[in-house]
Amino acid sequence: MSSAGQDTAGPDRLWSVDEHLDDVLTTVRPLEPIELQLLDAQGCVLVEDITVPLSLPPFDNSSMDGYAVRVADVSGASEEFPAVLEVVGDVAAGAAEPPHVGPGQAARIMTGAPLPPGAETVVPVEWTDGGLGEGPVSGMRARSLSPEGATGQVRVHRPAKARAHVRATGSDVKAGDRALSAGTVLGPPQIALLAAIGRGTVRVRPRPRVVVMSTGSELVQPDEQLSHGQIYDSNSFALTAAARDAGAIAYRVGAVADDADTLRTTIEDQLVRADLMVTTGGVSVGAYDVVKEALSHVGDEDEAGGGVEFRKLAMQPGKPQGFGTVGPDHIPLLALPGNPVSSYVSFELFVRPVIRALMGLDDVHRPTARATLAADEPLGSPKSRRQFLRGRYLDGEVTPVGGAGSHLIAALAQADALIVIPEDTESVEPGAEVEVVLLG
Repeated sequence: MSSAGQDTAGPDRLWSVDEHLDDVLTTVRPLEPIELQLLDAQGCVLVEDITVPLSLPPFDNSSMDGYAVRVADVSGASEEFPAVLEVVGDVAAGAAEPPHVGPGQAARIMTGAPLPPGAETVVPVEWTDGGLGEGPVSGMRARSLSPEGATGQVRVHRPAKARAHVRATGSDVKAGDRALSAGTVLGPPQIALLAAIGRGTVRVRPRPRVVVMSTGSELVQPDEQLSHGQIYDSNSFALTAAARDAGAIAYRVGAVADDADTLRTTIEDQLVRADLMVTTGGVSVGAYDVVKEALSHVGDEDEAGGGVEFRKLAMQPGKPQGFGTVGPDHIPLLALPGNPVSSYVSFELFVRPVIRALMGLDDVHRPTARATLAADEPLGSPKSRRQFLRGRYLDGEVTPVGGAGSHLIAALAQADALIVIPEDTESVEPGAEVEVVLLG
């Protein structure tokens, strides 16, 4: 870890939000690239430019079910005086040797099939009698595509311009074009493009593996019976879901009791599947804050600078925070407070950027906006603390949701933004402009 402001480092130092975040991100490095199968690479970040090896489409093909014809043969066609053409065969998608279309001839063609030699345009089946006197569409669909091809005649009732309803070779992308650039996050459309140009694997930075665990002997799993003094463990569910939303592969560990040895053992067991560890609870000044007890001195004698440091941040909620590295591979660990709102806000401010940095993304932060405060009364904020209140953002306005309490999960569930009140501001009047962090 770096030590921004080393001159004032120590247990009583009050870190700013920006100092803590900078220190965290300075320590984190993007994961090493690996080669993955396409579907395994979904959500990952490309580390190479992808050049198109062949044009798309690779050949001229029809965009309609219809007939491939010469322009001159249908130039004067009308309902009253249709062009009568000889059908010389069928052209199905995937056809290797389509028939040649000469003067006065037509080839029945399906969507995606290659334009046969000699043909200059395609007339949709709706512009014809469907051939052999059958209905416009039923005749097209009913007859099987035999290797010998169709026979008979087709009547065309409308003229067609050259290359009408024809998808030209390379009209999507041309051979040698850049298909995707390094830094692209691979979603379904990008996966489709890679498959279309014949790429079965791709080199990416993998999605980070994040292990989330909560601490506290009072925590009970959902669906279990609560005893007096117990609460359900919501933090590990919230943070695991948030990690997945950020792009990680997240693993949730059941709540660990207030025992330092058990916590140390659990963390050591989980390191094998972790690129990042996240704990929640046990980081303040209480008698049972086992995360501090378990991790404060881990790695103190490591020459590579391992260990976890616990800090006080000038923010509300989320004042107590811990950060460092653990294990022989120096896996980053962020220790978040245990109150539900504190842990979630801390995740958004610190853990999400770490996940995005591990992925190799340049922009690791949530988007922000300026909004008008729609409130019935002024919002207060503690002196010298950056406060993050929950709010709902719509059309340039943000409305506070719930109060400042760090236990208000129901209010958090209604919020889609964080209202930011700076350290030097103790009150914000209704109608004032504020900064909001957009969570949706």
